[in-house]
Amino acid sequence: MTPGPRNLITDVPGLRVGNAEDYRIKTGTTVLVGDRPFLASVDVMGGSPGARETDLLAPDKLVEGVDALFLSGGSAFGLDAGSGVMDGLRRLGRGVRVGPATIPIVPGAIIFDLINGGDKDWADNPYRALGQRAFAAASAEFALGTAGAGVGATTANLKGGLGSASLRLANGSMVGALVAANPTGSVTIGNRAQFWAAPFELDEEFGGLGGFAGTVDFAETALTKRDRMSALANTTIAIVATDVRLGKAQLKRLAVAAQDGMARAIAPSHTPVDGDLVFALSTGDRPLDDPILDAIELGHAAAACLSRAIARAIYLATPAPGDPVPTWGDKWGSRPA
Repeated sequence: MTPGPRNLITDVPGLRVGNAEDYRIKTGTTVLVGDRPFLASVDVMGGSPGARETDLLAPDKLVEGVDALFLSGGSAFGLDAGSGVMDGLRRLGRGVRVGPATIPIVPGAIIFDLINGGDKDWADNPYRALGQRAFAAASAEFALGTAGAGVGATTANLKGGLGSASLRLANGSMVGALVAANPTGSVTIGNRAQFWAAPFELDEEFGGLGGFAGTVDFAETALTKRDRMSALANTTIAIVATDVRLGKAQLKRLAVAAQDGMARAIAPSHTPVDGDLVFALSTGDRPLDDPILDAIELGHAAAACLSRAIARAIYLATPAPGDPVPTWGDKWGSRPA
């Protein structure tokens, strides 16, 4: 298995991603949109989630076609980014038609980035405008690291960020992941440069450092933001995508499987103070040959992509004035060009 040509979630054909940032506030929004509506589901394992329009993604709910998904900073304020995305979709005539009305379906989720050193003294909620800008910027190529929903993200000891990765399976199907990584836990092994996700790295995409050969004690696995920032300033939110045709119930299982990728890349993860959440979507362009064996392989691929995307988010983060924690590059003496 190899990454797709971009090593981004947009290697899944028909998907585009846009970012918008406000560096004064230290926040941003990321939007994923398809060339046409897609099926999606969601799984939540964190104890403090913040989300919009997720109930309708359950397998027993009526609406199936989703027009876009968004990931945003801003805690509950950031949920208004979805309104900006809806504005853009409505102008294009996209959404569920009910008589004369057209209603875009835009689920999303948020991270808490309100105490990261930025100026949060806004007069009007800025996230609707960020959602509009991110939607307008959607394309096959997009920035990672300190970009979009990852601008204000942090980890236990390093700056967080926006990450993505992809994987082409042996049968030609594609899997990708997109993540805003802002966990209370650590993405590196204690205070070392190596990443927990190292076993899944491809083509030295986050430094090629490998894992750590020694013993890792419990204290290193339990490093959190508690001593540096706030135990409540957290959450990792993600989207995994495939071109394989899956129903909503199958996508629910794909989202559940992808949560393993979060647990492999962050220690600790899925805590009471994180709102860890994974959306799973299918563009439906390729048939599902074996409902059992293919589903197992897709779930494993989604988890591996998400682990890699989380490590890339931290590896590619860049510094800015007022950051409460260093970037990976600043701490370990090198940054990618």
